[in-house]
Amino acid sequence: MRIFLTGGTGYIGSAVLDSLVRAGHRVDALVRNSERAALVQARGAHPVIGDLAAPATWAEAASGAEGAIHTALDHGARLVPADEAVIATLTSLPPRDGGRFLIYTSGIWVLGSTSNLGADEAAPYDPVEISAWRVPHERRVLDAQGEGLRTVVVRPGIVYGGSDGIVGDLFRDAANGLIRVVGEGRNHWPLVYDRDLGDLYARLAAAQDASGVFHANDEGDERVADLVSAIAAQVPSAPSIRHIPLPEARQKMGAYADALARDQILRSPRAHALGWRPTLRSVAENAARLFEEWRHGTQATEKH
Repeated sequence: MRIFLTGGTGYIGSAVLDSLVRAGHRVDALVRNSERAALVQARGAHPVIGDLAAPATWAEAASGAEGAIHTALDHGARLVPADEAVIATLTSLPPRDGGRFLIYTSGIWVLGSTSNLGADEAAPYDPVEISAWRVPHERRVLDAQGEGLRTVVVRPGIVYGGSDGIVGDLFRDAANGLIRVVGEGRNHWPLVYDRDLGDLYARLAAAQDASGVFHANDEGDERVADLVSAIAAQVPSAPSIRHIPLPEARQKMGAYADALARDQILRSPRAHALGWRPTLRSVAENAARLFEEWRHGTQATEKH
């Protein structure tokens, strides 16, 4: 299958690209420049150089594919309008024999805090401020479902693995001697290993009857304090762990603090129905392995 992918050099997009290539698909990956083109080409993809916010630079490549997977995010003031432009373009491509699919990447912060029983894909919206823009974008994707277009929204948990992401930042902070935790750390983070997340996207691309919302989390139901303790134990000198009250964290971090403090236990029954089974289900139980992944990833980044 030929698939158009945005964000192929990003944290989520890289994992998706690798899974698609392993599954034997041709991946046309949107990149900003020749340097990033070389990166995706080395991973087995075909680079398309263009600007996410300028669909004219990549729409032709997208129209030649059987489906599109959108994982990229622009930055700053361009974030929301660029995402709107991508959705508008990918939902209005010319029809093709056999139809098309669109897999859109959202996030768990469109949902509110949950009970201990967990929330599935039918849970109501209650977004934190920094994710409120995602709600209408999800709806536009889902409303575009129809004859000739199959649409999917994926809500990944907090992604771990490698040297990037929120959990990667915790490994870095531990190595630097100080980990800051918003609140007491009793809240739960839904989490997902990057390679497992990539596998779900590949399954969704191949499942011709899959549509609607899919959660992607390992269902380890880990408290922040527990995974921070496990991460802190991986470095030679025990780091300090400072708990920052939420009001103070808001002053320093803005609305991002509320996202980190949200208490969420999520379930992914629709992903499991596709046969998706995460290979890792805990950051704390795999902290030693993940620390090595983080260390090797950091060293590789420094060499480049």
